[in-house]
Amino acid sequence: MNVLLVDDEAPFIDTVTKRLVKRGIRVFTALSGDEALGLLAGDSGIEIVVLDIRMPGLSGHDTLAEIKRRFPSVEVIILTGHSTVESAIKTKRLGAFDYLGKPCDIEELITKIQEAFGRVRHREEADRDDASRKGGQDE
Repeated sequence: MNVLLVDDEAPFIDTVTKRLVKRGIRVFTALSGDEALGLLAGDSGIEIVVLDIRMPGLSGHDTLAEIKRRFPSVEVIILTGHSTVESAIKTKRLGAFDYLGKPCDIEELITKIQEAFGRVRHREEADRDDASRKGGQDE
C-alpha cells in the first residue's frame, strides 16, 4: 500500500508515519495540498491519501476536489480536527472514501486505509476483467 499523508502539522505527520511504516505501509508526506498534488502527478504509485481539511493555501476540500478530478482512482480519507456535519457531507459529495475526526485511533485509521486499498484493488481487477473481455471480442 502506498499512502500519502497530507497535513500542515509536521509533528502529527511524523507520528502517524512511524506508526504506519511499522505496519508495512509505504508512506509519502506533504505539508500542503499543492505539495500533495505534485507528488500524485509524479507517478509515485500513491493509492490512498489521508488528508486534513484545514490547511493554509489550498484547503482540504479544494485538494480533495482536484485529486478526484485529476486522479479519480485514488481513494481519499479525510482526517480532521475540525469535524462538522456540513464538512463531512461536503467531503462525501466530493468523493471522499471516509471522514474521520482527530484524534483518531491508529487502528481505526489503518482499518480505513485497508478498506480503501481493497476498493482500489477491486476496481483494478474489474478494469482488467473488462479489458480482457473487450480484447477477446475483437478476435
